[in-house]
Amino acid sequence: MHFKARAGQKLADVVLQENLRKAKSKFVDMRARAIAELDDFEATREAAKVLRDRTLDDLDLWLERFELEATRRGATVLWAKDGAEVCQRVVDIARRHGVKKVTKSKSMLSEEAGLNQALEDAGIQPVETDLGEYILQINDNEPPSHIIAPVFHKRKEEVSALFARVHKLAAKTDIEAMTREAREVLRPHFLSADMGISGGNFLVAETGSVALVTNEGNGRMVTTLPRVHVVVTGIEKVIPTLEDLATLMRLLPRSATGQSISNYFSLLTGVKHAEDQDGPAHMYFVLVDSGRADLVGGEFAEMLRCIRCGACMNHCPVYQAVGGHAYGWVYPGPMGSILTPLFAGIENAVDLPQAATLCNQCGVVCPVKIPLPDLLRRLREKQVEQRLRPTAERLALTAWAWLARHPALYALATRIGVRYLKWLAGGEDRIRVLGLAPEWTLGRDFPAPEGKTFRELYAQKH
Repeated sequence: MHFKARAGQKLADVVLQENLRKAKSKFVDMRARAIAELDDFEATREAAKVLRDRTLDDLDLWLERFELEATRRGATVLWAKDGAEVCQRVVDIARRHGVKKVTKSKSMLSEEAGLNQALEDAGIQPVETDLGEYILQINDNEPPSHIIAPVFHKRKEEVSALFARVHKLAAKTDIEAMTREAREVLRPHFLSADMGISGGNFLVAETGSVALVTNEGNGRMVTTLPRVHVVVTGIEKVIPTLEDLATLMRLLPRSATGQSISNYFSLLTGVKHAEDQDGPAHMYFVLVDSGRADLVGGEFAEMLRCIRCGACMNHCPVYQAVGGHAYGWVYPGPMGSILTPLFAGIENAVDLPQAATLCNQCGVVCPVKIPLPDLLRRLREKQVEQRLRPTAERLALTAWAWLARHPALYALATRIGVRYLKWLAGGEDRIRVLGLAPEWTLGRDFPAPEGKTFRELYAQKH
């Protein structure tokens, strides 16, 4: 995934750094205010963790229940083992119904599968209708940099210039005027599309419903105006009951955007009936594995609890420094540093488990209490076991581990090391390190040790 090279480029990107600074306080402060509204936030987190684990323990049974109830209400449930099969399923549905144009609401799983390219290759026009995703699509299909705010790495002026070039209209700088322009461009697509594609925040087994959480209203139009609606989502999104949905909805918008409830919350069940005013004539669910089933019951099963709120990346010091594109795939931040190696292969994302300080900011804010630093450490261990880390690094860690298991030798080595570093500093407070750890010391000097060691201080008190 070339994280190191990408991260260096992003750190040198002045515009990106300015945008990241602005977004940092916005997401963090808004979440803090929204969480403060709940008197029982920690109890709600624990309840959400328990219900997600309970569901995942019997995932096959809840998926079967969902399929039964969704089918009972007129929907068709299909299964896809990977991204290629997702594309095949969706293209087959489109061809079966003579679809020429598809409107899409934001779906991270369609990003995983490369669905837009597959639709285009089949002669079907995909139109992203989430404002951020639409901006990225008309900008040469640029990938998103955040799962909630996919285009927050761009300045208003960049979007204005892009709209003027693509829409062939006078450039606007007022945000309200720009969003109105986007609505006017997208409205004909909403009215002429034959099929709508959405993701799914949750699947409710007891009713066969999909829950969608949006802030722009485009999701509602994508799922009710076209005659065909296709939901593409992961198998881990299923939950047992509407009561469980209520619990999770107390956490999702607060953790994602700092809202007590999102602007639009849709619970979609089955096809349109004679007494209904809107809704699709045909509804399909494409439930996707893509490596998720392999995690069930394993050492990384806790990652399946994720409800895709983005809180982990909003609070991550690494993400805040380099942005989402540095991570090289659909999922950035701490969640991406775990999901990408698990889904794409640990050998294809060697840098990502290292792209974290293990400060546990992500674990503290995760609404379903995923121990993200623990999972990152396990991935690092697997990399060492599979000899995917540099030889010098593995030898250094092996030597340190051996030394740490021999306390007397460790104490001796500490004394010698401290004296050497003090000598190297020559009375200065910084040490210019040449040759050792060149990447780490390229932009910083090593602080010279001061005072006594921990062992010496401890001996004085005991």
